[in-house]
Amino acid sequence: MNDDSSQNREYDLEERLASFSEKIIELCKKVPKNTVTIPIINQIVKSGTSMAANYFEANGASSNKDFKNKIHICKKEAKETELWLRLLAKADETLKDECRLLWKENHEFTLIFSKSISTLNKKNK
Repeated sequence: MNDDSSQNREYDLEERLASFSEKIIELCKKVPKNTVTIPIINQIVKSGTSMAANYFEANGASSNKDFKNKIHICKKEAKETELWLRLLAKADETLKDECRLLWKENHEFTLIFSKSISTLNKKNK
């Protein structure tokens, strides 16, 4: 028997972003702490979890302008997270494969937010 709610959650962007944030946290817990990795960990936790927070805020936006602004922030944070994942993979090569998988998922978010912004811009013309 298929549970429709769990199947729908797979395509729910809020849920995907929340799950991604949890994966980022779990990844960062594995990283050995040293002078190179500590700043990267701090940055990737901020940017990698910020997308979910801003998307949740966007869905409760008080206006179209507020919604669009939050989606722009989501895209910026996604782009930043791509960089931090790349640098983390370089800083700890044992996590390279896991970073690559998360980078690919994160890149999907970048594309989603880019398309959303493009669509919003077309509606406002």
